[in-house]
Amino acid sequence: MKAVSLFSGGLDSQLAVCVIKDQGIEVVGVNFVTPYFGADERTRQAAQDLSIEFFTLDIGSDYMNILKNPIYGYGKHMNPCIDCHGYMFKKAGEFMHDIGANFLMSGEVLGQRPMSQNKSALAIVEKLSAHPGLIVRPLSAQLLAPTIPETNGWIDRSRLLDISGRSRIRQMELAKHYGLTDYPSPAGGCLLTQESFGRRLRRFLDNRPDTDAQSTEILKVGRHFYIGEEQLLVVGRNHSENERLEGLAGLHDYLIKVSDRPGPLGLLRPLHEEDPPELELAARIVARYSDARCEATARLKISQAVRDDFIYLETVPLKPEEVPASI
Repeated sequence: MKAVSLFSGGLDSQLAVCVIKDQGIEVVGVNFVTPYFGADERTRQAAQDLSIEFFTLDIGSDYMNILKNPIYGYGKHMNPCIDCHGYMFKKAGEFMHDIGANFLMSGEVLGQRPMSQNKSALAIVEKLSAHPGLIVRPLSAQLLAPTIPETNGWIDRSRLLDISGRSRIRQMELAKHYGLTDYPSPAGGCLLTQESFGRRLRRFLDNRPDTDAQSTEILKVGRHFYIGEEQLLVVGRNHSENERLEGLAGLHDYLIKVSDRPGPLGLLRPLHEEDPPELELAARIVARYSDARCEATARLKISQAVRDDFIYLETVPLKPEEVPASI
């Protein structure tokens, strides 16, 4: 008997694995990767410590359809949690068939997240998954309807748990029982649940509805300004962000930097391919954050990947009070 577990590496997902493994069932962990969430080294280490096989599945390109048009809407910010969980279970079910596993499982706890882990939401997730009856939630199973693995005797329902709510007291006790000592805090690792990132993403998608997942990577870097006709200017805050911006530049993005003073790299991402009239304003903003900020004028070097030559622009750095609000 083999189960596929949605595995985040958090305490609940680790405990769910332990509860199912206690019944002699092989568990395979899967973690889904997008620009907004996905496995890190701690996730992989947690799987290794539990002695389970672990896979990461990149769903970034397909996930954009879920993100842009969630059937059940968003949470507090840009997080389509119900649609997201249903989609992940659907993909995990396809993986389950590929490897010859028998059922799906997760560390979800009834009532831990009032909006996305109540009984109604869990039922919707099961419907979206296209694998009704095959999703076991070991930590709350005795509070939920029996699943096919339970009714068929694949697993012993009496050995599953009845945890509910936001308190983690019982999970902490179970962690001691299973010898789990290194696990992350319960704070979510999804950027879509963060107010600041959600605000950036919403503005970006409002103006670029056809954008792909890779294009949204820029939202994680730098100071963001919208100028003119919704042209996005991103200004690096340190050397590593400057390097990251350079790597994220598309063919038609403008890279802007003061040529003879230390300072940040600016990336202007225009809505259209033609030269935007806001190019000089973007240069003045970049100059404002450079060591040329107090000079009468600054000389900026502007480049595009689609062009072989550079543009040099002499302009006046913006005064602090003239800089548009960042987002």
